[in-house]
Amino acid sequence: PGLIRFLDDGTLELDTNPVENQIRPIALTRKNALFAGNEVGAENWAMLASLVATCKMSGVNPVDYIADTLRAILDGHPKSAIEDLMPWCFNQPSSIAA
Repeated sequence: PGLIRFLDDGTLELDTNPVENQIRPIALTRKNALFAGNEVGAENWAMLASLVATCKMSGVNPVDYIADTLRAILDGHPKSAIEDLMPWCFNQPSSIAA
């Protein structure tokens, strides 16, 4: 369904350049992942790099987002409200309510 969504919504562009431009730095530093130590380390690096790129695409400061999100999790943010913790829902530091 996501691949044909542009057919229903005329405002969506049939172009992946913005996404490709966002992940280009990850592709350019791919060799660094070879020295992650092990497979789990490489997976963690890839997850963090993806999270940072998602923050940047959402116009969110990654450091503020990660700090507030970890704080919210430690303060007992409910699992049922996980959508509130997504980067595209983040407005500013301390915007995540527990």
